[in-house]
Amino acid sequence: MITGERMAAVDENAAALGVARKQLMESSGHAVARTVRTVAEPDDRIAIVAGRGNNGGDAFVAARFLDEYSVSILLLGKSENIGTGIARENWEALEQSGYDAREVTDSSEFDLPEADVVVDAMLGTGISGDLREPAATAADAINASGATVVAVDIPSGFDADDGDHAANGVEADHVVTFHDTKPGLEGLDAAITVADIGIPAAAERDVGPGDIALARPDSRDGRPYIIGGGPYTGAPALAAQAALRAGAELSFVAAPESVAGEIQGYAEDLIVQPYESDVLTPERADELLETAQRYDNVIVLGPGLGTADETLAAAAQFLESYAGRAVVDADALRVVPDLETEATLVCTPNRGELARMGGPDVDDLAAAADEIEAFAADLGHIVLAKGATDVITDGERTRISRSGTVGMKVGGTGDTLAGIVAALMEHAEPLDAAAAGAQVNGLAGERLAETQEFGFLASEMLEELPATLWDESNE
Repeated sequence: MITGERMAAVDENAAALGVARKQLMESSGHAVARTVRTVAEPDDRIAIVAGRGNNGGDAFVAARFLDEYSVSILLLGKSENIGTGIARENWEALEQSGYDAREVTDSSEFDLPEADVVVDAMLGTGISGDLREPAATAADAINASGATVVAVDIPSGFDADDGDHAANGVEADHVVTFHDTKPGLEGLDAAITVADIGIPAAAERDVGPGDIALARPDSRDGRPYIIGGGPYTGAPALAAQAALRAGAELSFVAAPESVAGEIQGYAEDLIVQPYESDVLTPERADELLETAQRYDNVIVLGPGLGTADETLAAAAQFLESYAGRAVVDADALRVVPDLETEATLVCTPNRGELARMGGPDVDDLAAAADEIEAFAADLGHIVLAKGATDVITDGERTRISRSGTVGMKVGGTGDTLAGIVAALMEHAEPLDAAAAGAQVNGLAGERLAETQEFGFLASEMLEELPATLWDESNE
């Protein structure tokens, strides 16, 4: 099962892999035509009611595969406003080939032809809520027609992310959905056909530009709270700065007062909150927990903390009492396997840390993806295993991020990753944020490697993060 949002990301990934959207539209239209043939009698009349998006484009293709029937195509709106080039090309092909293809520019002009089969291609995934005109009038006519209704991908008015159906949506008899079923379709009183349209498995499993688009912030928001520092000072500073570069509004660092000034010295943009101690202790953890709960921050716990017994006890205490969202990194990972917590955790171990947590001890993380998935299922938390190839999994779904370069072996790149993921978790689901964060971090390293090969620093990656995350030419 796949949501509409996730399906859009997979489509974009497929295009990046070289599977053109035009090719996918041709396959989708052919699949719709196959289903229409199974429900239509030889002399049946077919009416296609199409919108101006790619859902309509799929139906334009279907019309070309239904030449043995009497087919009429109604476009809701002006053809000059068709939203994508490939959908427009397929509309123009119908016009130039002499098909009965008409524009409906006003709901008062909508007149559904007499039809035995109606193809609903008005609205696809990504559009939800009650139908507006002229789709509302068209849906009423379709529902009242008595014809067999075949919906393209989803019935118009159906929400492919949460399975809700608009009160005035189309009531389909058959649904031809693409690649995978969508949430809630199984609850409809309709026959569901899942059509394989040729999307490669890598488009869903490998992290690509669609995943970045899915997690990309559309506003400056979020105030990640980095709890780190003590023996080390650079790690929390890098994580906090990376969060700012990835769209956070503010970035807080809670650190022992003995190193707070040094951390502040790395960047004036950080808000450093010192506490009395040389390292994190259970007494201080209670105070930090109160702050985190008050402001509902995404937490980053671990960078530079150290492995003192009292520090690990404090980390465990904090996480066991916390019920929010947290990225757990570095030394704090040691306490996760024995935790009982209601928190949503994204754990970011490198290969050695993964093995110490009880996961597979392997050099090639991608080859062990199934083992890491099983480990995450047992752990009960999301795992972002860092290596030459990153594996991101929640125990049921797994993504592979292949971005990055050997130059990223330099210290600190894991800290930048933790900050990126924390910032993205303000806007995206944790697994999506972790997958996109891994990809963006690796791509930032690749940008630097083009000119600096093995000589760049993690701090230099900070400058590359905004361009990597928001430059849509990367897609």
